[in-house]
Amino acid sequence: MAPTQQSPLDLAEGDPFGPHNLPYGVFATADEPERRRLGVRLGDHVLDVGAAAEALGSPYATLLARPNLNPLLAAGRTAWHDVRRALTAWVTIPSHRSSIEPLLHPLGDVTLHLPYEVADYVDFYASEHHATNVGRIFRPDGDALTPNWKHLPIGYHGRSGTIVVSGTDVVRPSGQRKAPADPAPVFGPSVKLDIEAEVGFVVGKPSGLGTPVALSDFPEHVFGLSLLNDWSARDIQAWEYVPLGPFLGKSFATSVSAWVTPLEALEAARTDPPVRDFALLPYLDDSAEEDKGGYDIRITVAVNGHVIAEPPFATMYWTAAQQLAQMTVNGASLRTGDLYGSGTVSGPEVHQRGSLLELTWNGRDPLELPEGKRTFLEDGDVVTMTAWAPGPDGTRVGLGEVSGRIVSAA
Repeated sequence: MAPTQQSPLDLAEGDPFGPHNLPYGVFATADEPERRRLGVRLGDHVLDVGAAAEALGSPYATLLARPNLNPLLAAGRTAWHDVRRALTAWVTIPSHRSSIEPLLHPLGDVTLHLPYEVADYVDFYASEHHATNVGRIFRPDGDALTPNWKHLPIGYHGRSGTIVVSGTDVVRPSGQRKAPADPAPVFGPSVKLDIEAEVGFVVGKPSGLGTPVALSDFPEHVFGLSLLNDWSARDIQAWEYVPLGPFLGKSFATSVSAWVTPLEALEAARTDPPVRDFALLPYLDDSAEEDKGGYDIRITVAVNGHVIAEPPFATMYWTAAQQLAQMTVNGASLRTGDLYGSGTVSGPEVHQRGSLLELTWNGRDPLELPEGKRTFLEDGDVVTMTAWAPGPDGTRVGLGEVSGRIVSAA
């Protein structure tokens, strides 16, 4: 007699993508490659959320039968909670098995897409360890941190049109670059192509023009988070960034995970941010906030399968709530699908640095990889970031990986 096939609902103990997680994504199947559907990840399968909602008579069936996350993002916190509670019941209550099992697709059989339409993109510079390292590299005889750094979260407005989903190739950018000793700039492919290990936060509920968002309103507006790699051409960036900051050195590509983990799945990962040694202005002062502003997320960065860094997100000086408050304090509005990056995540130890700029000290100290030394990325290199956070009852919450391969300049 043939052995009974295990149900995809019966996950191995400790699976980081169990019912305590349920991150959202968008997928298509091989038989209907043009039809994009909303899904949640369960183990190594994807549940067709819209089909499940229809099969089980959910009042949110119409909302979930969409080709991306934007309608759910815009629906607000009550809908986010209700849908998550329903999903948890659908994948855990035995009486639902006959309806749910046929709607689960193996991960290896589907194509994953960008989960939402990105509205605006902002990237921050919120790790004191990263900012200090960068300052020491470029201003060895001056102060490592700029005078404003501990008074406000510094950021820049990026390019939403070049946000790409994990697995998308990254074309080496070309642009002007000028080394300090060069008499004039030259044009050509970047020779200092870098990574930045970050966490991206996805905005759901919009805000009105002229209405700042308070620290306490962070969970009303931010739906969830995912891993983010803010690819950086350091040589292009170094020549262009004075006086207005990053531009072409950053805008060619930013990779995000195909999965968005709801904030509700990360309650057990909340943690206090580092002690601040400067008094903050009231709109940024979180000392009296009941909710802890930080997240304990453990990131791993690998190049061609070889681990090069393990940046700890819990060390970030500025929290996501403070970043949201800073983005809107001047009256700038939020839109559904806005994405903002945490900035490079780096810790106090060498192996916790989240960029090659820091890991190699701007090329002075090459990394030893099995295939040879690296200062910055070479064509063909594949960078993969993974992460997990503490979950309820000792579980782990897995964050979907973000990966990209470098291809030669166009």
